[in-house]
Amino acid sequence: MKTQQYNKSFIYVIAAVAATGGLLFGFDTGVISGAIPFFQKDFRIDDGMIEIITSAGLIGAILGAFFCGKITDRLGRKKIILAAGVIFAIGALWSGFAPDVYNLIISRMFLGIAIGVSSFAVPLYIAEIAPARLRGRLVTMFQLMIATGVLISYFSDLLFANEQDMSCWRPMFYVGVIPALILLVGMIFMPESPRWLMSKGKTEMSRNILSKIEPADSVEAIIAQINNEINTDKKNVSNWKALLQPWLRTPLIIAVTIMFFQQFVGINTVVYYSPKIFLMAGFDSTISAIWASVGVGAINVLFTIFSIFFVDRLGRRRLYFIGMTGISVSLLTLSACFFFMNQMGDMGKWMAIALVFLYVAFFAISIGPLGWLIISEVFPQHVRGLGASLGSLSVWFFNTLVSFTFFKIVQAFSVSGTEILVEGENSGNPAGAFCFYAIIALAGLIWGYFYVPETKDVSLEKIEKHWKNGGSPRNFK
Repeated sequence: MKTQQYNKSFIYVIAAVAATGGLLFGFDTGVISGAIPFFQKDFRIDDGMIEIITSAGLIGAILGAFFCGKITDRLGRKKIILAAGVIFAIGALWSGFAPDVYNLIISRMFLGIAIGVSSFAVPLYIAEIAPARLRGRLVTMFQLMIATGVLISYFSDLLFANEQDMSCWRPMFYVGVIPALILLVGMIFMPESPRWLMSKGKTEMSRNILSKIEPADSVEAIIAQINNEINTDKKNVSNWKALLQPWLRTPLIIAVTIMFFQQFVGINTVVYYSPKIFLMAGFDSTISAIWASVGVGAINVLFTIFSIFFVDRLGRRRLYFIGMTGISVSLLTLSACFFFMNQMGDMGKWMAIALVFLYVAFFAISIGPLGWLIISEVFPQHVRGLGASLGSLSVWFFNTLVSFTFFKIVQAFSVSGTEILVEGENSGNPAGAFCFYAIIALAGLIWGYFYVPETKDVSLEKIEKHWKNGGSPRNFK
């Protein structure tokens, strides 16, 4: 008898609409880099105030990730994503309209809340609605949309940049309204997570949704499996203390630590500061450095697409080790390139950009999307929202640390005699910083051997059962 197939078209539509939250995440993260030079002159503010404006978005993301985990488990995944869409739209309009610097600070923090919420609610929603065989590539779409959002923000900045009009930063922010409306309108027509519905006793609604997604001959078995896990979990309390139960210790370690390595390999130093890095490498104008940054965005998108195709074929662990090995090697080589930059001349510039592209490519096929995928898989139903929230909270905490220590590390680890001049000023040398990130990536390889789970083709219910039986991350079957 021929096995019935998944309704792939419907599944991909659901994932694509929800993943628009990732595009907004990337856009609103990246757009500020091109807007800074213009609103700094427009408002006549110093670098200290620029740091406050930049950090406001990260603080908002931390708040969003921290407070919305419990709400997501109570109100549902769909409602929270819809709320994030509203915040994105209002925040984009508010940022572009901001009459003074204080409104800009508050609006960026407001937008950050939506970024923090979407960074855990979207992959969580996709993971719960996707069949096990497709879950990896569908959740990875979230990282693809983040990468796409960053790339679009770079192009948006270039499109509206005008040295003769210091208010050109306003339409840069307004563009964010378009994807926000797509997310908001699209999610209205999308179903709720069937697993969340089952947890609220809405079995018939869950059955109707599952019948549109899963093979008809599998629906009742899936409902029985979900129901069994929910009944088992009824005695478990869904709060932050619940995450500290001994049998959840391993997924808790995985969620926090994988996000530590995702951020501390230094990827956001490239996202936020790539024009500055390329100027250090020898590019002679800001415009050419920004165009090189667009190249970074394009590489990020391209290799995230590769990850979508391979994550459910090669598996999580294999992609992780391929990527982290490549990250380590490219960062070490990039460090050596910058160390000898003054001796290499023009060749050093092109080597540096090639190595940055290689570094971004290895990140995009591995720990970039895998971090979001794995935190959406490893927690049981009753605390999955809290667990994903904690993973997202970790991202923004580590992101903040990396973003605000990069230039300090550059200066601290610069070797006398290797300093690089940018526009006549000593900018230090990032060789030591990239070596530091490479060492962390090597540590990530060792950690990954013991803690990165292979969850390819494993249902969320089987993953939960594995932890309850005392299983280790390395022996999923």
